[in-house]
Amino acid sequence: MKTNKKDIPDFRQLEDRVIANPSPEPMLVIKTNLDPKDSTENNPYLQNVAKDKEEVKEFFE
Repeated sequence: MKTNKKDIPDFRQLEDRVIANPSPEPMLVIKTNLDPKDSTENNPYLQNVAKDKEEVKEFFE
């Protein structure tokens, strides 16, 4: 399949999207039906510290 260069946008000129820098390390996030409904339950990142639970739920859900 040949692509005409006129059809390809110049990514330096795009203003309608954010092109993020690549992550320095690989990351895999999978949510399954085995995950608890409440993201604060058995969460190793919380370490039983009293924080804003709504903020934690918003981040993990």
